Amino acid sequence: MADPLSAPQLGTLTWHPAADRPDLLGDPVAAALAGLSGPAWVAEIDDAAADTAAFTDTYQVPPEASANCVVVAARRGGQTTLAACLVLATTRADVNGLVRRHLGARKASFAPQDVAVAESGMAYGGITPVGLPADWPVLVDARVAAGELLVVGSGTRGSKLAVPGAVLAALPGAAVLEGLGQPLE
Repeated sequence: MADPLSAPQLGTLTWHPAADRPDLLGDPVAAALAGLSGPAWVAEIDDAAADTAAFTDTYQVPPEASANCVVVAARRGGQTTLAACLVLATTRADVNGLVRRHLGARKASFAPQDVAVAESGMAYGGITPVGLPADWPVLVDARVAAGELLVVGSGTRGSKLAVPGAVLAALPGAAVLEGLGQPLE
């Protein structure tokens, strides 16, 4: 597991303890830090490099050290449940299969951007499982949970968090699912 006292060496970024730089975090993320079961670091990035491909190219963080958080809307009987799925950047979430079945939904799809932003309180392209509403299920791929240190969003497009996989798997509402992330085609 990552040493909680020393900043990680990950890509070309300068990492700081996240609690020391709340100015780099979305408000819900900053508020959730105290509840984490382990360390989290934050690094400032260029807003234009927030998307995974640009981020990995710009800051030389391997895609397998990055995790993407996608917001899913699961529907059944007129009810919609929002959930977060956290998968390695080298995979895609199995929304129509595993996610739909796990949430007991008739239909599951990516939530519309405006809904994801409004309901999470985070910026699009920076949504992270840290600080999501307490009633949201957080589905975590087993490979993310097993990761030593993963880069995820920070609630804004201007920074990224680095968090041990075990900390992500211990988030409120988290369920670790084998096979949630499917290979990119």
